[in-house]
Amino acid sequence: MKFAQCKTCQSNTMWFVFFGNAFIMTYLYLLGLITGSAALKADAIHASADVLSTIITMLSIKFSNKPADELHAYGYGKIQYISSMLTGLLLLSASIMIFTNAFKTMLSGQIAPPNPIALFGAAVAIFINEVMYRNQVCLATQISSPAVMANAWDNRSDAISSVGVLIGVSFAVFGFPLADPLTAVCVSLVILKIAYSLNVEGLKGLLDTTADTDTLKLIYQVTRKTPGVLGISYVRARAMGESLHVEISIHVDAKLLVYEADIIVELLRDSIKKNIDSASEISIYSSPFSQ
Repeated sequence: MKFAQCKTCQSNTMWFVFFGNAFIMTYLYLLGLITGSAALKADAIHASADVLSTIITMLSIKFSNKPADELHAYGYGKIQYISSMLTGLLLLSASIMIFTNAFKTMLSGQIAPPNPIALFGAAVAIFINEVMYRNQVCLATQISSPAVMANAWDNRSDAISSVGVLIGVSFAVFGFPLADPLTAVCVSLVILKIAYSLNVEGLKGLLDTTADTDTLKLIYQVTRKTPGVLGISYVRARAMGESLHVEISIHVDAKLLVYEADIIVELLRDSIKKNIDSASEISIYSSPFSQ
């Protein structure tokens, strides 16, 4: 974590996102009713899924920070991956609902161009969603939270879809009314793609996928530079929500006394914690090596 205030920022950011999504949902839906824009209504449905996903994210962060207990010896970090998948499922539901409604509108043949005010609604949604996305990406990067990152991409998907809405409504207002429901269909496909990505990433976390290559390389380099480490049998690491669990097997001089080998292990543990903020559980096994 780069800045000490990131933990304090965590609660403030998520409440800002919650109220931001609630505002966009209400604003777009009312404006969609007033202007008759199917694309704006589609965006409002998307925003309603965001409100629910933000609540899920906030709850997952709260419970994932609970300390380990007798039933959960490794803590509750994986709740964040479940949160990521729930967000993906909510987006999947929103995508299907938007696609169905827009397709029915196109088949009906009764398509009236929306009021030009709809353009303003899409522009406001783009701006607010992009601000929420940037705030959450900053937070998620600093605290290593997959749940917050998933929610951030949820808002980025809103911003992208609102850009499409702005373009589609513009065409609809200026003489091509079919563009409005057609844009809603495109929005549903964008949401579907993001929903798929979130579910895949969440599943990887639940299946204990190894940490990224750069993190493993850094752990390896820190281990090699630690005085007294003669060799490395293996380096493993897996994410548990915001924390990283690391396992390392090293070789030390067979002539060392037990307490001397323990000093090397503790020195290595301190070095890893110093270089990798998210490393909370570090298991180091030492074995004698005759030179």
